[in-house]
Amino acid sequence: MGAINNYFWQNPPWGNGDRKYRLGLKPIEIDKWLDRAIGKDLLKHKLGLFKSKYNQVVAATTDSTEAQKCLAKIFEIQGTNYPDLIAEMSLNIQDDLCLIESHGEQRLLAASICSPSYWDVRTKIGKPLKEIHDPVTTLEEKIGDRISTFIRQSPLMKPFARQNWLIHGDTKRFHLEEEKLLMSDPSTWFIRSEKETLCRFHEDYSLFTINVLFEPLNKIFNYPEIQKGLIRSIKSFDEDEAIYFGGTDKINTLLEYLKA
Repeated sequence: MGAINNYFWQNPPWGNGDRKYRLGLKPIEIDKWLDRAIGKDLLKHKLGLFKSKYNQVVAATTDSTEAQKCLAKIFEIQGTNYPDLIAEMSLNIQDDLCLIESHGEQRLLAASICSPSYWDVRTKIGKPLKEIHDPVTTLEEKIGDRISTFIRQSPLMKPFARQNWLIHGDTKRFHLEEEKLLMSDPSTWFIRSEKETLCRFHEDYSLFTINVLFEPLNKIFNYPEIQKGLIRSIKSFDEDEAIYFGGTDKINTLLEYLKA
């Protein structure tokens, strides 16, 4: 896992106990938007999935060709050996990529998702954002309209960023479905932090990126105030959010561990 990321622990995605499911987007400089060069291990992970599970990882609508070409100009990519340009683009950055309509239904037009956390791109492609959020009803109620409005009105080439987070039992990147009840000791679990960016790069199209990082959960005891903040955030979940997070059994096990 390498050295502990002190910056992460001093600036956790749950803050002082913030609600997990919130908009949370903050502006970033344009040179910080797509600056995460892909490393050897992550490149190997993506290439392996393209070879063995391409149709589970990359998806595109039949009318997304022009949108992908517009995005390829941003990445300075002119061609690809893959069926979809977005696959080639995702090999040039750590992040997974989601290409979205800026107006109308705001459909997911094309995506390359090599590190999914409890979702399957094959069930989301071509759907409006409103339907994509439907599995967590209260998520759509709380921020669905705000996300849609933000994407529609966002200034061109002005990227924004936020951090999302989940807790997994391992550091495997490819989770199409929720993990079954984690029976292992939570001291072996990991915080899966997802650094996300959103940028309307074209009048008609926006790019949403997801960069997954892991930190050992057991390191939280070195930061008592951060520990208390995580407990507060978890306790703020409503029923739908709890189910999406992994269910009440997982939450209760986690809270018992964090309070010990």
